[in-house]
Amino acid sequence: MRKLTPAGQQLIEEVAQRHGCSTDAAMSMLESVIRGNGSMAQFDHPEFGGSGQWMQGGMTMVSDMFNNHLKSQVQALCSELSRLIANQPDLIRSGSFQSQSQGSQPQRNDGTGQQHQQRASYGGSTQQQTATGPVSLFVPAPPGTSGDWWPADLGRPNSTGAQNDVRYAFFAEPRRLAIEVNGRMTVYDTLAHQISGFSQQQSSGASLTFSSQHGLVAVASLPVVSAGGVPQAASSPVQEKLVSTHSGTREADVFATIEKLAQLHAKGILSDEEFAAKKAELLNRL
Repeated sequence: MRKLTPAGQQLIEEVAQRHGCSTDAAMSMLESVIRGNGSMAQFDHPEFGGSGQWMQGGMTMVSDMFNNHLKSQVQALCSELSRLIANQPDLIRSGSFQSQSQGSQPQRNDGTGQQHQQRASYGGSTQQQTATGPVSLFVPAPPGTSGDWWPADLGRPNSTGAQNDVRYAFFAEPRRLAIEVNGRMTVYDTLAHQISGFSQQQSSGASLTFSSQHGLVAVASLPVVSAGGVPQAASSPVQEKLVSTHSGTREADVFATIEKLAQLHAKGILSDEEFAAKKAELLNRL
């Protein structure tokens, strides 16, 4: 996580005091809410009973399922942190993964960041103010750096999202998709897919998928451009041209042979049965 400003550090300490937890626990939850794009958090901290989940306007789950006081504490803390980071530049971006359990109907986010699921609204102030304006939580990135996690040469993404330890950035013009899982980034070639939304399947062997004009597609099926910052070997254009040329030559030979057979058939040298059999045999080679 980026370094907090002094004002940001003081603000998080005040939030922790308000909700009866340590600053470390509040920082851990802040990171979880940021990973959840401000609308959810999957956390794991001893002060919150271990692992659990919070969803904005939805269910809050903790390991001690009958501890309603802990649930209320987590819900109040996450709600305030969500309101807090909503006003921080570049922390919340358009789009997010939609979590899907097996057997559930997927909920879609389109590639432009428009969400097709209404979020609950929260009352109260949504901005922490000082005499000079809103508090900046984090120290700005150094000059000459963007602070973004994806490769700088890809430019600005059309949509981004995050959930748990997974986040994505989609770049329509260069046809690239950057996925970071547990700190390791892989860049994929999106080919001719017109991507309209992303989702994450929550099950054993969780998988990432996206929607395109061809339906639901697994991210793992895309060609890998780079993994862990290391470019991956791709097919040589010369090799691809040779394969294409060879395939085209073979097709031309087959059709030329069929034309010769048709001439022999027209002259009565081949019977109808012989011509049909030879033609079918040649076409099967394509």
